[in-house]
Amino acid sequence: MLKKERYKAVISWFETHMPIAETELHYDNPFQLLVAVILSAQCTDKRVNMVTPALFRRYPDAESMASSSPEEIYTYIKSVSYPNNKASHLYKMAGQLVSRYGSEVPSRVEDLVTLSGVGRKTANVVVSVVYHQPAMAVDTHVFRVSARLGLTTRAKTPVQAEEQLVRYIPRDKLGIAHHWLILHGRYVCTARHPHCNKCGLSDLCVFYKKMGFLKNNL
Repeated sequence: MLKKERYKAVISWFETHMPIAETELHYDNPFQLLVAVILSAQCTDKRVNMVTPALFRRYPDAESMASSSPEEIYTYIKSVSYPNNKASHLYKMAGQLVSRYGSEVPSRVEDLVTLSGVGRKTANVVVSVVYHQPAMAVDTHVFRVSARLGLTTRAKTPVQAEEQLVRYIPRDKLGIAHHWLILHGRYVCTARHPHCNKCGLSDLCVFYKKMGFLKNNL
């Protein structure tokens, strides 16, 4: 199957079976989403959503978080992964928003990645979700699922995977495609024990066909 045909088939399947796909993080504004995505690194959205209500009540904006301290922020996020590092990043990030961007979350990836704790994946999520820009955020789920489906080939880094995905996915579908791949990886195409028997994409899946071949030749 040609690469373009594979992309077309996968996109068509998702459009039919997952017409609505969006972030599972809870937020009310760009600042809250930025904070939530930083917290979600190597942590589940479910856990992040448990800590952010109290965190956002205490810090409704960049100014209030910047006037706090890493130690106080830590008390609100101590149940997430790497809370000390994330508390430090949130404190610094808030201060940078205040001093550099008038307390507003910038809408350009190039600006976002200059903030403490914000990598390309986080920046792409923010510009895609809140600013509706065509961007593909590649996290561990997107990286894994796109490789298994054969959408990416020999991509060794998230950036390489991103480059391949944006080359073939139509710009107006990049935002939802990011969520398609994340949700599929979170609930169906899981890392250690993928639920191939429940996957509607198995006929298109390079990984599934490879595993079947190996089993048949043991």
